[in-house]
Amino acid sequence: MTATDLEIAVLVPCFNEAAAIGKVVADFRAALPTAKIYVYDNNSTDDTIEVATAAGAVVHREDRRGKGNVVRRMFQDIEADIYVMVDGDDTYDAAVAPQLVDKLFDDNLDMVVGRRVETHQAAYRAGHRLGNAVLTGLVRWLFGAKIVDMLSGYRVFSRRFVKSFPSFSREFEIETELTVHAMQMRMPVAEIDTNYKERPPGSTSKLRTFRDGWRILLTITNLMRNERPLLFFSLIGFLIAVVAVILGVPVFLEFLDTHLVRRFPTAILCTGLVVISFLCIATGLILDLVSHVRRESKRLAYLSYPAPRTGLRR
Repeated sequence: MTATDLEIAVLVPCFNEAAAIGKVVADFRAALPTAKIYVYDNNSTDDTIEVATAAGAVVHREDRRGKGNVVRRMFQDIEADIYVMVDGDDTYDAAVAPQLVDKLFDDNLDMVVGRRVETHQAAYRAGHRLGNAVLTGLVRWLFGAKIVDMLSGYRVFSRRFVKSFPSFSREFEIETELTVHAMQMRMPVAEIDTNYKERPPGSTSKLRTFRDGWRILLTITNLMRNERPLLFFSLIGFLIAVVAVILGVPVFLEFLDTHLVRRFPTAILCTGLVVISFLCIATGLILDLVSHVRRESKRLAYLSYPAPRTGLRR
């Protein structure tokens, strides 16, 4: 059995991409002739739907605005063995798709990420490059991620990844959630270099550097709280304890010198902060057990689907 024996779905989330979507559909049809191409339109105000339909794609709509909502809907609706997800802006190289699919199948992986290598300086803005490096580095430190380009929109997934992915993101933080899910489930993943080019004339980026960067940072914080609660609450407890020590040192030194506690409000505050610090750590310990049970449940859901090389989907 080879990857071509499996059912492959190309998933293209897009919003106002009439200038690019026709070429994206044509390029992926040429690269993956046996694949079925699905375009999910997110309330476009241009001719995206008409162009995609004319190019031969199966077109659906998702009324809730945001890429995360579109990806969640695609994962819910589409049944396939291998999923190729790519943005509809014609910035990714469709010719690499067979290599990504073969890598997933041959190595029995759950996710392969197209690591962007820009072919034009203007293709990857400096602010986006810096934000990607900072946010990816943070996720690598917190969750042990092995991925270099966490925010790439070009990925290939196994069926068991897609159907066990509990998505809650609404917008561009979806890539962060996909990466953390793979890391927390200890899924086998890989990256392959792929060219990243400029958008065609008439296509504009929907990513806002600061707004979406802030959203991604909040998503990382929420994922840390949910997936690594002991670390999250221990850090909070440690910071509160540091504040208590800073405030309490003068009171303690004064007591050693005079054997009197004249700053009762400060002493009471420090005592309360120390108690809160220990409560934070205790909360982290309890929630860590809950998180462990949740991971076991997700793991069982993940294992209920066959691996890419074990055969066709049931």
